[in-house]
Amino acid sequence: MQQTTQPTTRKMKKIKVTRQVNGIDTEVEIEVEDTGEAGPKWGPNDKHAILNKPLKRVDGPLKVTGVAKYTYDVRPKGMLFGRILRSPHARAKVKSIDLSGAKAVAGAFAVEHTIKEALHEGAPIAAVAAPTPELAEDALRAIKVEWEATDFVVRPEDAMKPGAPKVLPDSEKPRIKDNVRFENTAGERDKAEEALKGADVIVEAEYRTPMQHHVCLETHGITVDYRGGDEATVYASTQGTHTIPGDAAKALGLGQSKVLSVVEHMGGGFGAKFGIGVEGQLACKLSKEAKVPVRMMLTRADEFLFAGNRSGSWQKLKAGAKKDGTLVGMVATQHRLGGIGNGNQAGQPYIYTVAASFREMSAIHTNEDASRAFRAPGHPQASYAIESLIDDIAHKLGMDPIEIRKKNLIKPDDAAYHRQLDRGAKEIGWERRNKVAGQAKGSVKRGIGCAVGQWGGGGNKQCEVTVNVAKDGAVNVRCGSQDLGTGTRTYMRAIVAEEFGLQPEQVTQELGRSNLGRAGGSGGSTTAASLAPAVKDGAHNARVKFIERVAPILGAKPEDVMFANGNVTGGGKSLTWKQACATLPAAGLSEKGIWQFNLAGRGVHGACFAEVEVDTETGHVKPIKMVHVQDVGLPLSRTTLESQINGGMIQSLGQALYEGRVMDPDLGVMLNPNMEDYKIPGCLEMPEMVPIIDDEDKREAVIGVAEPAVIPAVGALANAVFNAIGVRIHELPITPDKVLMALAKPTSATKEGSPS
Repeated sequence: MQQTTQPTTRKMKKIKVTRQVNGIDTEVEIEVEDTGEAGPKWGPNDKHAILNKPLKRVDGPLKVTGVAKYTYDVRPKGMLFGRILRSPHARAKVKSIDLSGAKAVAGAFAVEHTIKEALHEGAPIAAVAAPTPELAEDALRAIKVEWEATDFVVRPEDAMKPGAPKVLPDSEKPRIKDNVRFENTAGERDKAEEALKGADVIVEAEYRTPMQHHVCLETHGITVDYRGGDEATVYASTQGTHTIPGDAAKALGLGQSKVLSVVEHMGGGFGAKFGIGVEGQLACKLSKEAKVPVRMMLTRADEFLFAGNRSGSWQKLKAGAKKDGTLVGMVATQHRLGGIGNGNQAGQPYIYTVAASFREMSAIHTNEDASRAFRAPGHPQASYAIESLIDDIAHKLGMDPIEIRKKNLIKPDDAAYHRQLDRGAKEIGWERRNKVAGQAKGSVKRGIGCAVGQWGGGGNKQCEVTVNVAKDGAVNVRCGSQDLGTGTRTYMRAIVAEEFGLQPEQVTQELGRSNLGRAGGSGGSTTAASLAPAVKDGAHNARVKFIERVAPILGAKPEDVMFANGNVTGGGKSLTWKQACATLPAAGLSEKGIWQFNLAGRGVHGACFAEVEVDTETGHVKPIKMVHVQDVGLPLSRTTLESQINGGMIQSLGQALYEGRVMDPDLGVMLNPNMEDYKIPGCLEMPEMVPIIDDEDKREAVIGVAEPAVIPAVGALANAVFNAIGVRIHELPITPDKVLMALAKPTSATKEGSPS
């Protein structure tokens, strides 16, 4: 009688993961296999031979020697240089466009970007490509456009007025009134207002942040290598290798499988670089027409005017607390300022517990470029406002800002926040702060502030990894993921090396090509938590396969075979790595790895402290020291992690003290679309920075950490300024003029005992 083999029933479970959509952190539910105790494990965080150590960056030598090839460096033979024509008007209809003059320039091609109306200054209208950048500029100037300028509005206060010019066409504004798109509400207003009546102290204030630009050192750009056949290679400065082929194939009229995307190195994205963008669409059009490669790298002005930004915010908060610091009520009106887009902003009371709260969220549209995801989209804005408010309440109560935070932070994460606040306070010298804001003597005053933040992070099952071990001992790991400069190459090698008892330099990696295996985009701090588990799984599977081959040769049980220090041992025998590999078949071995949910985690917390010096005669704010304490589960490379924390503090320093789009309300144009007038922190602005990894977080899981360090630092800096001068600056960036104007007001905290 023939026996029938029954199919194995796999046990499945549903889990929530973070998935990025154009850089936006989105929580979704997926189904994964429940492997129970089977499968790979990281093991205790402090027991690793390579991971959780200060690792040298694999790409470091390539970058410092100039060998690393960025999209800007790619120059296929016969390549044309592209340039984009922008709208000079804040809003205008395109009555006619004449490209004949551009096409008359030697070797030039020109195409339209078909739009009926430009809704903001800088909107792309047409593009050209020519043999040299100079000829491309000549062709650009030869394009004739007839405009019909229309009314516009670039200030949110003006946009909200009845009768203000409509920012968006009627078809694009189903829920808009007076340029305000009402998004949602949370809580009950009546209960929140009633709770406020029982408060011992109340603070009511407005907090504003301007649009902040990504200022990537490598601008957005793409090189399309298409020569008229049925295949194309696209080199892109992108955060998602696999976001390119589909869009490019559509623009070129090819099948998606016929387009290869390549991302060797890229110079910053921070959430702004997904898909081919307008620049990619125009490059594809030009390459298709010219049948030669076209490079379209944005100019710095292009970058400021139509490559996106962090949306601004306008928040009106009213909150009350009991004498012991317990928050009892809050009413919040939050406006997202995303230009012609919707913008991003987390809801209040953000990470604090308030007995009764109500918030109303809306977007105010203006004739400015639409915002895009920018490192922790929407969170720094919300954090800045609530952290300022918490300090204002503490000041009114005469309470230590750390203690009021400990009392009101969301449970069950209090333990992490509490230890991080204590650790950061010790490092910054919290006991030196002004017990009463602004009480320091002299015209140059020191102040110390703090703030806390959280982020989801987490991974998802979008990565597929291949680990190869060759008969000659060569080891290779590959995946189509991109390395944004965040150390992806380094930890891919390190994970495989540790699995086989090797050193990272004995492993090579391949990534950044769409034909190397699927991978998700780098957004929402999901890359490490998605890719690292897949690499671990692939390396684990390869090791198991290797053991099956080598155990009989060693005369050992499979469970007794060990890989360590470049040797393979078991059964009382030992082989060098190359000797063991020589036992493999001619083709070596190759194993796949996929994401394993038990190897990734989510939910991280951080506390930031800042010390500043404020010259009350000039208004100048000098950052002195910043400290950030961050948990992260298993650190893959301590060097890279500390660099990520420092990077977050630096970006927050820009948002808090220097950066911001400046608009002319009468002309509707940006007044600082260049690196001279748009100030970012430089070497002279750098304070002492102390990144602290919270090793008390014992989770044996990888969690992304690019975003978290950006979130609380803005509030910490603002609170340090308040602690120094006793006056609250309600609008970022905190520039000298704002400091002097605030000090000139008679209602300073030092005089009345309450925030201005």
